[in-house]
Amino acid sequence: MKRRQFVGGIAAAAGLTACVRQESECTKGVAASSETFEWSCVTSWPPKFPGLGMGPENLAERVEAASAGRLKIKVYGGGELVPPFEVFDAVSRGTVEMGHDASYYHKGKVDAAQFFTAIPFGLTNLELNGWLYYGGGIDLWRELYEPFNLVPFPTGNSGLQMGGWFNREINSIDDLKGLKMRIPGIAGEVLRRAGATPVTLPGSEIFTALQTGSIDATEWVGPYNDASFGLHKAARYYYYPGWHEPGSGLETIINKQAWESLPADLQAIVETTCQAITADMAAEYAYGNAMSLKRLQEDPNIELRPFPVEVIRLLQSLTTEVLEELMATDEASAKIGKAYFDYMALAVENSTISEKAYLNTREP
Repeated sequence: MKRRQFVGGIAAAAGLTACVRQESECTKGVAASSETFEWSCVTSWPPKFPGLGMGPENLAERVEAASAGRLKIKVYGGGELVPPFEVFDAVSRGTVEMGHDASYYHKGKVDAAQFFTAIPFGLTNLELNGWLYYGGGIDLWRELYEPFNLVPFPTGNSGLQMGGWFNREINSIDDLKGLKMRIPGIAGEVLRRAGATPVTLPGSEIFTALQTGSIDATEWVGPYNDASFGLHKAARYYYYPGWHEPGSGLETIINKQAWESLPADLQAIVETTCQAITADMAAEYAYGNAMSLKRLQEDPNIELRPFPVEVIRLLQSLTTEVLEELMATDEASAKIGKAYFDYMALAVENSTISEKAYLNTREP
């Protein structure tokens, strides 16, 4: 997306938001102002779940307000209308107009889509948004989804995640062998090569699987969401950092025909509101994680631990191996991956002398 297009969208949406208060003045210049739309949005998240689930709910509320009720969106949680991992197909087919999920759930269908959620040891939240909004990432994303009749928009980011909850200690590389862990995307393949067994489960099934021993470990998000799921009641060891998801971007996907049916002003409202939700969700997670971590640390039954250095080094090496193979065998992944890593090389240099250097000064 070009910067001038983005700024123009903000201006258009801002003007239309003002129309909610001064409808009689604004409707004179808005084409098709009397036309209304009612959409359905399916998601991969438990209904109204903090952060992830409330993102699309907030999106729907803001779009309706900014459009003076011309575009209404009914949000369905994962499983309410379609299964959590069938959002992509439902929107692609036109069963519903809109969906909200994470693009790495499309592994095996559109492997290159994983770059737009999170790559192990990859871009942070701010770095990912920089690439998407100003580095051409969104253009590559839309090109990738074009054959599937979809138009994607970044909508939310949960930030740097935790490494996950474990029912056994990870003291060495050998402790990964035979580990059955819920973990999606490229990270799942990385763990498989380390000797573990990756499992893909929707959020609603994680607690029961961990509690009953169907899995030995799980990643989910971070303290804010993990505590609300009660994962600390099903596992003792809470590891960090979230090597697998350093800045997990979420997506809104819209059926192409539904998108093209909207007049330009409503398109501007939707696009700008998606960007606003991305910023809002990041702020929610920053605050929520800090508050929730404090409560978890006060629980004597929980042990907060860093991954051993040798484990992190192995996972880094295997991540490089997996990504090199993916980019060598999938044309879209090669194109998108090159753009991603070209930008990342510059972002890392900047982050090293800015965020990383500053955070080091705050160490006791």
